[in-house]
Amino acid sequence: MSMPTIPDLNGSINITRSQSKTLLLVSIGLEELALAHIINAEAEKIQHVLHDKPCVEELLAINASVQAMLKEVIKKEILLELKLEEVAKLGEQEPHS
Repeated sequence: MSMPTIPDLNGSINITRSQSKTLLLVSIGLEELALAHIINAEAEKIQHVLHDKPCVEELLAINASVQAMLKEVIKKEILLELKLEEVAKLGEQEPHS
C-alpha cells in the first residue's frame, strides 16, 4: 500500500472542496490504521505474557493494562466516527458563493 500524498502548502492553500474532503478521509483512514496497530500490539502483549505461564496476579495486571488501552482506543473510535459523519455531510452541502 502506498502512502497518500499531501499537497505542499507553502503559505498558499489552494485546494478544492473535493480535495479537502479527500484529505480529511485520508486522515481518518490513517488514524484507523494506527489504532489497528495499537490493538495488534495489545494482542501480542497478551500472547507474550501467556507464553511465559504467568501467575494469577500477572494475568490480572495484563488484563487491566489491555483493558485500559482498549478503552482509550474505543474513545478514539467514537471521535473518528463523529469526524467521518461530518466529512460525509460535506458532500451534501452546497458550496458558499
